[in-house]
Amino acid sequence: MLGALLLLSVVAWYFQPPTTVAGKTILIRVSDNNPLRQAQVDLFNKLNPTLQMELDPSDNGVDKVIVQSMGGVGPDLFDSFSPLQLSAYVQSDIAMDMTHELKKRGIDITKDCFKGMMSTCIYQGRVYGVPTNIAADGIWFHRDLLRAAGIPDHKGPWTWAEFIPIAQKLTKRDANGKPLCYGFYFDWWNFPHFLKGFGAHIYSPDGTKCVLDSPESIAAVQLMHDLVYKYKVSSSPVEEASMSTAGGFGSGSVSVFAEKHAATALGGRWWLAQLRDYKGLETGVMESPYGTVRDFHAYGRCTLVNKEGHNIQDAIKGLLYMAGPEYNNLVNDQADGICAFIKYTKSKQFLFNPKYPKETDNAIWLDIAAHSSGDETSPFISGQVVNDMITEQLDLVKADQKSPLDAMHDVAAEVNQQIQKNLQEDPALMDKYKAATRP
Repeated sequence: MLGALLLLSVVAWYFQPPTTVAGKTILIRVSDNNPLRQAQVDLFNKLNPTLQMELDPSDNGVDKVIVQSMGGVGPDLFDSFSPLQLSAYVQSDIAMDMTHELKKRGIDITKDCFKGMMSTCIYQGRVYGVPTNIAADGIWFHRDLLRAAGIPDHKGPWTWAEFIPIAQKLTKRDANGKPLCYGFYFDWWNFPHFLKGFGAHIYSPDGTKCVLDSPESIAAVQLMHDLVYKYKVSSSPVEEASMSTAGGFGSGSVSVFAEKHAATALGGRWWLAQLRDYKGLETGVMESPYGTVRDFHAYGRCTLVNKEGHNIQDAIKGLLYMAGPEYNNLVNDQADGICAFIKYTKSKQFLFNPKYPKETDNAIWLDIAAHSSGDETSPFISGQVVNDMITEQLDLVKADQKSPLDAMHDVAAEVNQQIQKNLQEDPALMDKYKAATRP
């Protein structure tokens, strides 16, 4: 076995990419396959003539990054898309602690960036990366459809109770009740957006208990259900399947909205990257309604440095680039969400870009981001496991096969049962749990 491992190590070493080409040091960055990402890499290469950053979207998976890094053939930089992924990278000991490196260069993300991105790049008080964009969702709408219905653009904060009558007025069905245009479209995976708007939490403050059976959580999921079955302004699974067969659905939320199957839709500024390709649209943005708390779900990317990488100092240059003006201004221009560094969203160029004179709602996106918060985590259970449990229950609610009350009670019980199982299997975790629950 030892001989086989040594042989495989030699093979891996032989086939690993070269570290230099034409006198330039190569930096491998693992990220998603978003078409916007290449321009961001190209700009770095232009600003750093001795370096050649190369994008690798094929290995954009947590397991792949960890295994390759531990084997000595991992990327120099890689993206984390959630607190769950960050915790996996830190616990695997491949994410470099950047707390002091950033601080000595005058970068303090706790002060410089939107608070909604803190949980994606800070783990147990230590900073591991730079947030490279942020998204928090608002209400997209078609100006012409609202105008035809005699509905003015809404400005400022408002509640779901104020929004629902507008969505009902915008919903169009034929004589048989078949939907022609929904008043409001949303994705059920976006449940954190609704939870935050009702002041609901997934865990207790110490992370020791799931509290999704709270009245606030139940109210949030009840609203999601009511939008479909009570107010009939959003699509049911049966209707979506029917419209998909007829060629109306099936291409994603952005296309559903862009093709006017919905008058309004819940989505982020990053939708613009696709909406700009549709000609003749008159779109606008309003702040999303909320239930009882004006809080919105923030999500985005954070770039980390591989502590097992071969070019750590040059990789740090890549990270600093993503904290600088050139990169952040490019993100804003591309509509890759908005940049996470607040000072680069204050420019006239961002608030009004002459290249896109019809995009007049950028100040609204800033206001939404300023009132956003990130994902919750618990040290006692995997966030992915919890997400799967929630999704399973929400699928039943979405199909009208289970009440929001029963679904939230069941998922809370299931999560708490799993937490107790984890504690029994891990003495160190049990010690941490006892410390957290000690009076």
